[in-house]
Amino acid sequence: MREADRPAEPLGDRRVTSPANPAVKRIRSLAQRKYRDLTGQFMAEGLRVVTEACDLGVPLRLLAYAAEEADHPVVARLREACRAAGGEGLAVTRPILEKLSRKDNPQSVVGVFDQAWAALDAIDPTDDFCWVALEGIKDPGNLGTILRTADGVGAAGVILLGATCDPYSPEAVRGSMGAVFSRRIARADPDGLVAWCRRHGAHLVGSAPHGAIDYRAAAYRRPLVLLMGNEQSGLPAPLQRACDTLVSLPMRGTADSLNLSVATAVLLYEALGNREGRPVWPG
Repeated sequence: MREADRPAEPLGDRRVTSPANPAVKRIRSLAQRKYRDLTGQFMAEGLRVVTEACDLGVPLRLLAYAAEEADHPVVARLREACRAAGGEGLAVTRPILEKLSRKDNPQSVVGVFDQAWAALDAIDPTDDFCWVALEGIKDPGNLGTILRTADGVGAAGVILLGATCDPYSPEAVRGSMGAVFSRRIARADPDGLVAWCRRHGAHLVGSAPHGAIDYRAAAYRRPLVLLMGNEQSGLPAPLQRACDTLVSLPMRGTADSLNLSVATAVLLYEALGNREGRPVWPG
């Protein structure tokens, strides 16, 4: 291509055509947990998700976008938000976007943000509707969906217990549909969670296959912490014993359990119904 025919470099941003560019390699590295842990950053894809993050005031540290869409109104606004946050803008080719997103039909923008972990001891749940605590969750798709559902019902956030998947993995971020920015995310060990609940008078409701109460007959008193177990093994016995209320979801067919994100959604919306004054079902 002649230099005169080459698209102009967007003002203030660098045009990048090589996947070997250090900034491109830096974004690609964030697909791996060790580099997310090392840098404290993560990537998010798509105009909607990146725009939502910026609208929430989350600083955009690096923005890669399709060079031919530099003047798109939303892309232009994201470029300005990135500059205002002191971030770096990259006008890249479609093949580079494909490498960054690892998809054949990549989104037109990829943003890099700082991870935002909340300290459990600094959280007072007294005025919150609900928190979701997840013990040993392994599937990032489930975690992303749970974050999205937590946003849907207005829950404050998610507390991860023990060894879990990463809420800032590309799969979890994609599944959360932006909720990774709007919900708070904390980490704790099981004993720490129980102590925190006791300190703040939070009602700890756990789910188990043979819970003592049908989930529709339980009262979900605020402040509420909904405790869900691992996808394969469920909630450990010590945590079941620590719960103020243990509930179960009836299974009428041949399956013995629901997908974790589905079960969590059922309980969250049941709790929301209680909050909004719908009568508790008779036991």
